[in-house]
Amino acid sequence: MPKNTKGSPYDAKLVSVEPLEQGKWIQTRKLNYKDPRGNDRVWEMAIRTTRSETTNIDGVAIVALLNHPDKKKEIVLTKQFRPPVGAVVIELPAGLVDPNESVESTAVRELIEETGYHSTFNHLTDSLADLVSDPGLTNANMAIAYVDVDLTKPENVDPKAQLEEGEFIDSFYVPVEDLLAELHRLVKDEGCVVDARLYHLAVGINLAKSL
Repeated sequence: MPKNTKGSPYDAKLVSVEPLEQGKWIQTRKLNYKDPRGNDRVWEMAIRTTRSETTNIDGVAIVALLNHPDKKKEIVLTKQFRPPVGAVVIELPAGLVDPNESVESTAVRELIEETGYHSTFNHLTDSLADLVSDPGLTNANMAIAYVDVDLTKPENVDPKAQLEEGEFIDSFYVPVEDLLAELHRLVKDEGCVVDARLYHLAVGINLAKSL
């Protein structure tokens, strides 16, 4: 194992946190901390103002698998314009956890709202307490929920999204085995941007085929 000669990252510690700017959904903060050698350093970060006190989790991403006896297993994806990147982004369905709401119920609710599909909660990703989204920028975290969608049920024959005011989300689905190839096609043909977490999932599925 390569030797770290600059000090262990476990020796660093946070000293203080100061608010910078306050928005409705996001706040920026200045962090004062000591690096592994004891030097004083400064970091800037963003936090969500909406984190659930019940779960201590900001949001949930949903791996929704469509099941039908006559079809290959498919995964549900979404397209929506994301102002920070100025482009349409391909993502897993996802949403913020409301106060006094569980992660499990959030996953089922958000899938109905964004795609119209009614699902059965399956499980959460293992037992990791925090899955952080971009630790160099923010402490935002999320859970990953797996849900099953039975396409033989009447409510899933002609699903209709229940989007909130200001939400403009298209949902679609692709065979799980074709996920990586389809993401590449969407980038090439439609100029979309792919959420890194979704791309990691697609690469993992592809890697599993070769092991």
